Amino acid sequence: MRIDIITVVPELLKGPFDHSILKRAEDKGLAKVVVHNLRQFGTGKQKSVDDYAFGGGAGMVMMIEPIANCILSLQEEREYDEVIYMSPDGVTFQQSMANELSLKKNLIILCGHYKGVDERIRQHFITREISVGDYVLSGGELAAAVVTDAVIRLIPGVLNDETSALTDSFQDGLLAPPVYTRPAEYEGMKVPEVLLSGHAAKIETWRFEESVRRTKARRPDLLIEKNQESGGDSISRKN
Repeated sequence: MRIDIITVVPELLKGPFDHSILKRAEDKGLAKVVVHNLRQFGTGKQKSVDDYAFGGGAGMVMMIEPIANCILSLQEEREYDEVIYMSPDGVTFQQSMANELSLKKNLIILCGHYKGVDERIRQHFITREISVGDYVLSGGELAAAVVTDAVIRLIPGVLNDETSALTDSFQDGLLAPPVYTRPAEYEGMKVPEVLLSGHAAKIETWRFEESVRRTKARRPDLLIEKNQESGGDSISRKN
């Protein structure tokens, strides 16, 4: 997979992609993230990428020409499955969307800035708009890093344990169950006996029940959505 990120502040993206899982994915040749400085496509002597909005109003708007030229130059090199715009009014990013995008080959992510981008970019170049939540960031860079991380970690071979991503929260519409490690007892606090039993079926049942309990307590809205998707049937453990 290749992800090209277009930004006016490339420095913000240096840290997230130079370490940990994302760096490992690139070292293995499983994913490549390329950050493009939009100012290289700026107009005039000043390499401008923003201008005042027609009709007035506070704030600057990212211009159509630099963005269009950058996207078109990338599309001349390869075919892209999606051109994504990180925007507060996009579709809220969820695990199911990360799963879908992880199956793509090439993605472009455009990071918004200032008061947003010229609407013509959204109308004619963008194929999908994504939001990471109902709040506003200074720019789309951190949001793009979130999406990139969530997508790349799902690519087979990126994680050392390939089953790890399948048991993450939200993969089955539930939060993940509690987890424990050594020692089995610390200052009177004990690990549940079932996890020490070695009985795989009982452990699986315990984990499922704990996932449901935790979801009911912390994110009951997920259970409502899950029941609606299943036609109102109560949640039951998958065999």
